[in-house]
Amino acid sequence: MPSIYLIEGPVGAGKSTYAAKLALKHAAPHLDLDEWMVTLFSPDRPTDDFVAWYTERKQRCIQQIWAVSQQVLSAGSRVVLELGLVQAIDRQGFYHLVDGTDYELQVHLLDTPFEERRRRVLVRNQQEAGTYKMQVSAEMFEVANSFWEAPTESEMRSRAITVIDAA
Repeated sequence: MPSIYLIEGPVGAGKSTYAAKLALKHAAPHLDLDEWMVTLFSPDRPTDDFVAWYTERKQRCIQQIWAVSQQVLSAGSRVVLELGLVQAIDRQGFYHLVDGTDYELQVHLLDTPFEERRRRVLVRNQQEAGTYKMQVSAEMFEVANSFWEAPTESEMRSRAITVIDAA
């Protein structure tokens, strides 16, 4: 059965590193929202009112990533998705999309302490290597972190979410 691996967690949790390894393990494409956002929109990013600008473009990218995912899945393959569904309502919307299909959904939640996440982002900014896609300022880290809504116990149970210790 075609499977979707949805990788979630707060900023700096190690999602991109984990997703890349999972994609190799399963010979599946890794479709990463951040890569799409950087490639398509980074040159146009405003200096102020970033959240509204980002949110609208994020939704368009997720719609297109879902369309590509369905093509891959209908060919009988798996996909590894890193969509940045940091708020419960966004995850619920995605679950609703998948529930209307025959695809298996596996949600992997990366659990990494706050200070380790902050350290990783700082190092990634300095080295501009590995999973680096863009500079994430201290302010941007705080904003992104403030949007993160961890899954509730109900969501954890109903979606059989696998917690990955990525510390």
